Amino acid sequence: QVQLIESGGGLVQAGDSLRLSCAASGGTFSNYYMAWFRQPPGKDREFVAAVSWSGNNTDYADSVKGRFTISRDNAKNTMSLQMNTLKPEDTADYTCAAATGVVAHSWYRRGNVYDYWGRGTQVAVSS
Repeated sequence: QVQLIESGGGLVQAGDSLRLSCAASGGTFSNYYMAWFRQPPGKDREFVAAVSWSGNNTDYADSVKGRFTISRDNAKNTMSLQMNTLKPEDTADYTCAAATGVVAHSWYRRGNVYDYWGRGTQVAVSS
């Protein structure tokens, strides 16, 4: 059973930066395609970013492209999301997810591809 634990959330001002981390345990981390999703208050969950098994391939939602950077360290079983130039609309509960299956690259934007989820960490950006 894989466990994912997020950290790094908090309250910041618009324009600030935050770095989220996701620590994995209970499995072979390098076997999992990893992603960040977020759920803004009162809205549905949405895809943020994904990173392939080796970290060589990444994908971003248009809303965060150029501001957020996803990365992973397979030696430390961790994944990170560096968030720069934060905006109030980035306010959400951020959750990391792990997928064990192999699907088309674009499918990793879909939440139903992922098998394991963390509990989330809150990010609030004030204007």
